[in-house]
Amino acid sequence: MDLDINTVRMARTRADCALRPGEAFLGGGTFLYSEPVPAGVTGLVDLTGLGWEPWSVDGSGLRVSGTCTLEELVAGPGALGAASGTSDVGSGPYRALGIVGECVSALSLSPKVARTATVGGNLALGLPAGSMAGLFAALDALAVVWTLDGGCREVPVSSLVTGAGVVDLAPGEVLREIRVPAATLGQRTVFRRASLTPTGRTAAMVTGRALSSSRLDGDVPPRVRLVLTASVPAPIVLELGPGEHGELDRLIDGIDASAWYEDTHGIPAWRAAMTRRLAHEAFEELGGTA
Repeated sequence: MDLDINTVRMARTRADCALRPGEAFLGGGTFLYSEPVPAGVTGLVDLTGLGWEPWSVDGSGLRVSGTCTLEELVAGPGALGAASGTSDVGSGPYRALGIVGECVSALSLSPKVARTATVGGNLALGLPAGSMAGLFAALDALAVVWTLDGGCREVPVSSLVTGAGVVDLAPGEVLREIRVPAATLGQRTVFRRASLTPTGRTAAMVTGRALSSSRLDGDVPPRVRLVLTASVPAPIVLELGPGEHGELDRLIDGIDASAWYEDTHGIPAWRAAMTRRLAHEAFEELGGTA
């Protein structure tokens, strides 16, 4: 690591988040420490000094701070999801969070990195394999962003990442928290992932949610929300009715061939084929059969 900077400031209040020339925000910093410092960056502002509560849950839903570490996400919301169970009969109150652990594991992190890397950092990087976008987009979450004028704005997580490494954050804006509405917390979710090797970077990922609390909701199979990530530069959200496997194929066929992501972890044609397979599996698990 060659971290060639001049200053590091610890932010204690929102006023401390006003960037000075040459400064950039620091969350966990695990990605920053693995890459050259971006050109022009001479100082860092550490957001962890703001002392945000990692996560909380109440009648309005789940809130996850931007500085919540991935370890804290698994130990908190992930544990709530695991305790709720995944049975098709009945519904645990936090059942949708059952995919939290899988989404974090998809990052192939060491425990040391998981203790430091943050939810906000993963989202703000906008990397195709950054699985927090797939997790929170499936949960219909909103990102709360602190704006430069002292206010805040909300952005659906599904549209926060707009391209490979491109996010809907203006210079100086801060990703304050992620809000998951209470209505989604008891719904069934699904996770599917593919990579070239068992421990390799995620090359295709599908997360999803049944848009009802139970598979047998008045004997009517639920509509399903699927989110495609890792194989594409930005999340693609699909919503399907019972039995619409043909529609799912049509929607995937409609993705422009040039839109499939390519790097050393998978060629576009393979990523597209794997995404199709995973999407059908996820759809079926969530009640896609009429």
